[in-house]
Amino acid sequence: MTDAICAEIIMKKDRITDQVGSIYFGGGTPSVLPSKSFEKIFNTLTQHFSISSDAEITIEANPDDLNAKKIAELRQLPVNRFSIGIQSFFEEDLIWMNRAHNANEAEDCIKRSQDAGFENLSIDLIYGYPLLTDNKWLSNINKAIEFQTPHISAYSLTVEPRTALASAIKKGQQPPVNDEQSAAQFITLIEKLKAGGFEQYEISNFSQPGKYAVHNTNYWRGIPYLGIGPSAHGFDGHTRYLNIANNAIYLQHLQKGELAETIEELDQYDRFNEYIMTSLRTMWGTDLNKIKADFGKQFQADTLKAIKPFVEKGWLIQQDNHLILTQEGKLFADYIASELFLIQDDHL
Repeated sequence: MTDAICAEIIMKKDRITDQVGSIYFGGGTPSVLPSKSFEKIFNTLTQHFSISSDAEITIEANPDDLNAKKIAELRQLPVNRFSIGIQSFFEEDLIWMNRAHNANEAEDCIKRSQDAGFENLSIDLIYGYPLLTDNKWLSNINKAIEFQTPHISAYSLTVEPRTALASAIKKGQQPPVNDEQSAAQFITLIEKLKAGGFEQYEISNFSQPGKYAVHNTNYWRGIPYLGIGPSAHGFDGHTRYLNIANNAIYLQHLQKGELAETIEELDQYDRFNEYIMTSLRTMWGTDLNKIKADFGKQFQADTLKAIKPFVEKGWLIQQDNHLILTQEGKLFADYIASELFLIQDDHL
């Protein structure tokens, strides 16, 4: 797999000619990868791309992988940021989620990482699940603040189809997700982290001032990026590349010197809708001037017409030619975005 990833990097080296400002190992559990594999990947990257000296280089990690030996090994690599899937600091919640780590490991891995010099940490938390009382959620938030990690991502539990949880809920073995509980815990999260000095710079992402995740922020800003590895996505501003998800087929392609990707050309409606979806989720909002410049006056006029009911409800404000969600509006972000989407038929 490492050889295939390195081969793909070389085959795609001409797709990004600008200096690389962020590298992200994620979408799985890259922390299980041996250090020698990381070294090989980094060597390939540095040989074929111009990487900024202050590039943000993140590895997603599970708490149980970040033992002292692993952290020491990763310290020898150019990695400077961990994104750790804590999810909860409560033992019974982690068992319910079927997580491999326990509550002690959740806390210890943060302390160990900080002691080893990894101060740029992001931790993931989950809310809105049946076991999580409001008091426990408050405790999780407070503990995250106490650790002084500069970045916190928090997500409402979503029940994916054809999963064990979906099956258990259907059979009545687990209670369904309570939308009111999720909404109330989301508001608690916003208020507590704001009081703790954090900015909510994207619906699910909070950071200390200026400590935004460089990599994810580039996604939301529509900056071109390269996707490497099974099921990875890439985007050049107009075209999306999607790698095949099947590991065995991915390897077969790369071993034959072929890319394992499908290509999707995005028309101006696709690009407009994606811009609405991503920008509206951020604290910077949707730039009406950018819509006019990139898509034309008609797109801007249609957007101004579509926002009226949401402005009247107090879900959306227009500020310095930017559309920004209010706190209440953040509860309906996906719905509002979908109502602002345009399809080609609208202009016929």
